Amino acid sequence: MAGYRKLGRTSSQRKALLRNQVTDLLCYGKIKTTEAKAKEIRKIAEGLIALGVKEKDNFDEVTVQAKVVRKDANGKRVKEDGKVVFDTVEKTIKKDRPSRLHARKQMAKVLYTRKDIPAAAAKRKANTKEINLQDKLFGELAEKYATRNGGYTRIVKIGERKGDAAMEVIIELV
Repeated sequence: MAGYRKLGRTSSQRKALLRNQVTDLLCYGKIKTTEAKAKEIRKIAEGLIALGVKEKDNFDEVTVQAKVVRKDANGKRVKEDGKVVFDTVEKTIKKDRPSRLHARKQMAKVLYTRKDIPAAAAKRKANTKEINLQDKLFGELAEKYATRNGGYTRIVKIGERKGDAAMEVIIELV
C-alpha cells in the first residue's frame, strides 16, 4: 500500500496541487476541498506548523548599522553636489540559528509566495504586499499553538458535490 494518495494526478501535478492548497490553508486559515485532498493537506500542514512551534524562539537579536537614504518633508531624496545623502541608523534584527534556518528552508520547499492586494487597489500592481508565510508560521501560528501537542487542523464534512458526488469538506486551522 502506498504511503500517500495519488489523487488521480501525475507526481508533479499532485505536488503543485498540495503546495497550493497548503499555502492557501496557512494564508487564509480555511479552505473548501474534497475529503481525500484534505487528508493529504492535513499531513503537510501539521508538519509545517509543528516545525514552526519547535523553532519559534531559536534566534539571536543582533544590532547592526545600516545606511538609509535621507529624505525631505515631501519624501524625496536629498542630494548634495549631485550625490544622494545617506544617514547611518542602528537596527535590531533577528538572526536565525542554524536549525531555524534549516526549518525556514524546509518550509520554503513547500510554500508558495502570496501577494496581498488591498481592496482599494484591485487590479493594480501598485500597493501589493508580499506575505511571508514563514514568518507567519514562526510568529503568529507558533504563539497560537505553543501549548498544543498536534491536532492543529480540523476537517468538517459539508456534503457531496453535485457534479460527481465527491465528499466535500472544509479544512481549517483550529
